[in-house]
Amino acid sequence: MKHVLETQENLTLKQDEVVALDVKDNKIVGLKTKNGAYFECKTVVITSGTYLKSRIIIGDVSYNGGPNGLFPANELSDSLKELGISLRRFKTGTPARINRRSIDFSKMTIQPGDERVIPFSFMSDNIERVQIPCYLTYTTEETHKIIKENIHRSPLFTGDIEGVGPRYCPSIEDKIVKFPDKERHQIFVEPEGENTEEMYIQGMSSSMPEDVQIKFYRSIPGLENAEIMRTAYAIEYDCIDPQQLKLSLELKFIEGLFFAGQINGTSGYEEAAAQGIIAGINAALKVKNKEPLILDRSDAYIGVLIDDLVTKGTNEPYRMMTSRAEYRLLLRQDNADLRLTEKGYNVGLVTEERYQRYLKRKRLLRRKFKELKRLRCLQAKK
Repeated sequence: MKHVLETQENLTLKQDEVVALDVKDNKIVGLKTKNGAYFECKTVVITSGTYLKSRIIIGDVSYNGGPNGLFPANELSDSLKELGISLRRFKTGTPARINRRSIDFSKMTIQPGDERVIPFSFMSDNIERVQIPCYLTYTTEETHKIIKENIHRSPLFTGDIEGVGPRYCPSIEDKIVKFPDKERHQIFVEPEGENTEEMYIQGMSSSMPEDVQIKFYRSIPGLENAEIMRTAYAIEYDCIDPQQLKLSLELKFIEGLFFAGQINGTSGYEEAAAQGIIAGINAALKVKNKEPLILDRSDAYIGVLIDDLVTKGTNEPYRMMTSRAEYRLLLRQDNADLRLTEKGYNVGLVTEERYQRYLKRKRLLRRKFKELKRLRCLQAKK
């Protein structure tokens, strides 16, 4: 994707840290970078993820840092506060990455991919590729014993972590304390990618000290000889109160300033991507002096997500659940093109080829519906 961006016409990439926003008469006019550069701009989209004043926490070790060993964005956070933007402190975490070669998969249950892969895109007729399996295993009585004996060393329970974490994916120590009646918890072992030996241990995020992590990971069937390549950690970060945003994801009191992703208080890749595309579309439409694209709650889960954020706010990292959508029977994957292709075409993000394919399918469906309406069911006489 980086290479796709590098070769995109009319797009210039700059790699630098933004440290301050320049606002005049409640309008964004520019931004300043760590290296001293200044860029004039009519619109800005901030997608800082969990990097705003981020702090990595592993047991009694903590330091300023972002995910994957990258730098935190400390000065940008201060700049947002100076502009009157309300911030809060959230927390999330990640499990350890373990070397595939140190795992005994014979002690786990294989979780194969779908036999028939259904594409996300209506432009893809089928997907022919090898499916890489995941594996299922469980925590043990020994796992729980190790965690309980060392719970006094967990930053979650010593008060070292102040940020609010996501309820829907708690750390393993949180699960064991809050659900003492559970004898075991599911653990999914997932490949990080096709070209790496790193395996992601889903369900075992933690902020426990590294020596404790080694012990409890190795107490799990199949992980007895596990070699940790990357330690699990918790991360605290600043995010904004999303009630300060319009439905377009533009800040209400600074024109041209948009926010998307975890900085808006959400958690999860899909939620971030959904906001990113809407903020990007609306920033571009703003430059063109066009009306923003607003998706209704009956149009898409994106509409539900954004409406929830800007009207209700959130007091924890927000996850998009189907139960939040009152129109969920309408928001199906099989009719996504009927709901959204026209809107995408109108803002220039749907190709002519895709649009014509959509029109053909729409005509076909209409014809079939008409045929069905003409049918009459006759009750058979006894």
